[in-house]
Amino acid sequence: MPQPGEAFQPQPSAEDSFLDLLVETLEGLDESARGQFLRQFFRTIAQIDLTEAQSSEHWTKILQWRRELTASVGRRISLRTAMVDVLSSTSSLRVPILVEYDEFKKLQINAATDALTGLYNRRLFDEYLEKELNRAKRYGQQLAVVILDLHKLKEVNDRYGHLQGDHVLQIAATTLRTTLRASDFAFRIGGDEFALLLPQTDTEQAVTLCRRVRAEYESQLGPLKMDIGVTLDFGVAVHPQDGDQKGDLLGVADERLYALKHSSRIPPRVVPIEQPQPRETAAAAAPPPPARSETPAAPPPPPRATPAAAPAPTVFPGRPAASPAERRKWERVSLAGTKAHAVLAELSQKTARVVDLSYGGVALQMSGAEDLPNQFNAVLHVPILPPVRVVLRQVYAQSEEAGRRRIGCSFVS
Repeated sequence: MPQPGEAFQPQPSAEDSFLDLLVETLEGLDESARGQFLRQFFRTIAQIDLTEAQSSEHWTKILQWRRELTASVGRRISLRTAMVDVLSSTSSLRVPILVEYDEFKKLQINAATDALTGLYNRRLFDEYLEKELNRAKRYGQQLAVVILDLHKLKEVNDRYGHLQGDHVLQIAATTLRTTLRASDFAFRIGGDEFALLLPQTDTEQAVTLCRRVRAEYESQLGPLKMDIGVTLDFGVAVHPQDGDQKGDLLGVADERLYALKHSSRIPPRVVPIEQPQPRETAAAAAPPPPARSETPAAPPPPPRATPAAAPAPTVFPGRPAASPAERRKWERVSLAGTKAHAVLAELSQKTARVVDLSYGGVALQMSGAEDLPNQFNAVLHVPILPPVRVVLRQVYAQSEEAGRRRIGCSFVS
């Protein structure tokens, strides 16, 4: 993430990105093939005729000079700048490229960028995802893939017109450009969809960045004075823990985007807690005793045999046991068979299994005799969401076989 006071470095231009891709491609060629390619390359872009050996020598000098310039000025220097410097210093650049190169440059930019926002387009996103994923695998690094969705863009278009909708999209693109690091990449991959590639970024860093982007974007929309809750929803997937293939990462990111879009629209529910009534109030609310009668009452019938009941769950002070109807009011998603778990801060980061999950709360399964406080902090790790910090309140606890306990909890925040 950018540090306070650090100067913002813009994303590389489309042609610079293509040249960077060329550098990486040439590294994988043998010396002969590289020399043949570079000879034709210099002949095409600068109209100079070199031997294969001279072409390779010039290329080595260009890369070395670029590294030296980058180190001396403290920011990224484009390959084009280093190329012009080296070729000019060796008197090789005698005929500058004018019309032909400018036209070629326009074609490159049009093919790689989105006309409305100026961000890279879907085609370049697919290429860069493959490239950055291969780089992450090669060096054992993390790579975060983010899918963003501009929430309620259609409502903006319908109510305020498509010009306003285009303006909302452009503000989103500007927010991304000014918030990302120089090493990050932003793309517009659909009508209201954007994507980010964040090299060497873990899940927590990616989610933090996305929240900062969303907050900054919402603040930038303030002057438009729209009464529509436009925002950016996001889904994050990180290599290698969420997958090592392009399709796997995009699938996980889409699932988490979908989950966030729907869960964030429903406010978290806190299970209501009834406070115990004072004795006087309870006595006043109790029904009056039946009037005494002169006729003796009939003796009560003998008690009927009933099957042994299951042990009742422990109910915490001030909390009535939830009836089956109340427990089923929110549909529960079973997480049995998954690696879903919660990290409990109050028990020195001990973990508990997450048995099921709903909008109202979670059910945990623990082993051991440690007692949890009635209210505690936890970090939930479930398959469809990034790690979420929550405050939980115990509603009931029930013993299970093999010394395990099931603990039902409601969300406090």
